[in-house]
Amino acid sequence: MHRRRRRIALAVSSAALLAATPLLTACGNDARPGAAAVVGGDRITVAQLEGRVAEVRDAQRAASADEAQYAQAIAATGGLSRDTLHTLVLDRVVHRAAADAGVRVTRKQVQGVRSGLEQQAGGAKQLEAAWLQQYSVAPARVDEALRTEIEAQELAKRLGADMNTSAGQATFWKALSDASKALNIDLNPRYGTWDVDKSRRADAKTPWIREVTSAGDKQA
Repeated sequence: MHRRRRRIALAVSSAALLAATPLLTACGNDARPGAAAVVGGDRITVAQLEGRVAEVRDAQRAASADEAQYAQAIAATGGLSRDTLHTLVLDRVVHRAAADAGVRVTRKQVQGVRSGLEQQAGGAKQLEAAWLQQYSVAPARVDEALRTEIEAQELAKRLGADMNTSAGQATFWKALSDASKALNIDLNPRYGTWDVDKSRRADAKTPWIREVTSAGDKQA
């Protein structure tokens, strides 16, 4: 399971949350220059995606004691661009599913949860450092990430989905699947495809790679 998907699944089932590049020429079948994805008719541009990735890289560099440690951080998050796009799209899916269910999250709720998590972590900086390391969330984006987590948790409650059971999880992820379908998500092939049934990004299949490899093996 994708790390971002796993984070949401943990968030909605954990009481701790409450306690505490060049322009691309196409996106899918529709020509949308510069788009990394189109969600509900709204474009997530390549520039926006690269900006988010840069935020994480800058934060990782600032948190690293030296170049060797920074290199380790980069190696541990080698798929950051695709993971970040997954997060950007999934955030919109969760928001749509929550809105469809009548869920609204206030800034006061976000601040309340953050305050509890900061106490558990030992302070704001410690919380930001933990989310950067575990989830590749830049410090300035923690509130946004928390809002999505709370939306997911409140959505599960509204659906009556017990996330400690397989039936509850199925109910929750079906709501996200329905939202994915409604949003008509279209990823630029460079970043893979969006699996509407599982509400996650999937790597595009490239059978031509195997064909070329097999041909090379035969020639050899």
